[in-house]
Amino acid sequence: MKAAVLTDEQRLDWLQLIRCENIGPRSFHKLMLRHGSAAAALAALPALIRQGAGRKIAIASRDSCARELAAAQKLGARYIALGEPDYPQGLVHIDAPPPLICLRGDPGVFARPIVAVVGARNASGAGLAFTERLTRGFGAAGFAVVSGLARGIDSCAHKTALASGTIGVLAGGLDRPYPPENLGLIEAVATRGALLSEMPLGCEPRGRDFPRRNRLVSGLALGVVVVEAERRSGTLITARFAREQGRELFAVPGSPLDPRAEGTNDLLAEGAFMCRSAADVVDRLAPLARRGAASYGMLAEPGAGYIHEALWDEYDDDAPFVESQGAETRPIGIAAAPLAEKPAPAPIEQILGPTPLSVDELARVSGWTPAEIRMRLQELELEDRIERHSGDRVSLRQRP
Repeated sequence: MKAAVLTDEQRLDWLQLIRCENIGPRSFHKLMLRHGSAAAALAALPALIRQGAGRKIAIASRDSCARELAAAQKLGARYIALGEPDYPQGLVHIDAPPPLICLRGDPGVFARPIVAVVGARNASGAGLAFTERLTRGFGAAGFAVVSGLARGIDSCAHKTALASGTIGVLAGGLDRPYPPENLGLIEAVATRGALLSEMPLGCEPRGRDFPRRNRLVSGLALGVVVVEAERRSGTLITARFAREQGRELFAVPGSPLDPRAEGTNDLLAEGAFMCRSAADVVDRLAPLARRGAASYGMLAEPGAGYIHEALWDEYDDDAPFVESQGAETRPIGIAAAPLAEKPAPAPIEQILGPTPLSVDELARVSGWTPAEIRMRLQELELEDRIERHSGDRVSLRQRP
């Protein structure tokens, strides 16, 4: 598709069409291919509604969409349409690409090679320490890091990549940051990297919105690295999308004794590439990165993208991505919060696992002071819950 910039009126047309109830990405693209423009598709919707074909369609209020555009501008964000120069190339080639993304930050980060780093919310100290090392290595190699701004591995990857380039994808609207304790981090990502969502402003994230977000996280990247994941972890949804989108999939091996490594070890058994260091990933992705935007098209399965009408299902088949977005939004601004404001640290016993860690490593990844850690370790030792190792390292005792 030839890159072009929409006029203000065309952008409003696009937003109104995608905000219509039960019009999701697939329906949007099919309407565009059939009618040639968002304005023509909107004009055709009343007749389609009268025919009663497919799901019930409710046309979004144009005034509410105009207010959403104005609220985005007030927030310091803007809407970028598929086909415009700043639209991320990785998303162009996924199934049902978002017609519009709401972006706050610098779109220049999309021009860099991108790798996704995802993992457990209840991450171990070893997992967090490895994520720091991994992300620093990606930054040094010129890669930007994308993740989902969740607790644990995602947050660690974003924090480490702030200086080298990071992209955060939200499951709700940009004015509904989630999780709340990451407000400072989310603000930092928006200021020093890029923050994006396909959801309307004012939209609170729901459970079904997180898989939708995950497909964007994997779609933006040349490859996805899974650091820790239990077998029923939502992180494995991102891994599944990576495979479906033709992205390279990497997994960090972990102890068979740690449930947080069961999912990653399963991925390795199923053919994911082993990630022992940043070099394992960079060496495999570097040839793709050198090809630039064309590499995403090579990774995608034949026919993926925006090109052929046969790709898109019937109007009533946008599930699971869109059931109802609603026409009305109630935008608010993100209340600025300093990055220094952090959530309460996780318990030391939650951070520990079978892999021994030093007190200094625990202090760096946990948020507790060394003195607080030593005091808690004494309590855990009295409870026979930890094992001590050489080099002032400790691990969680594994019960038979």
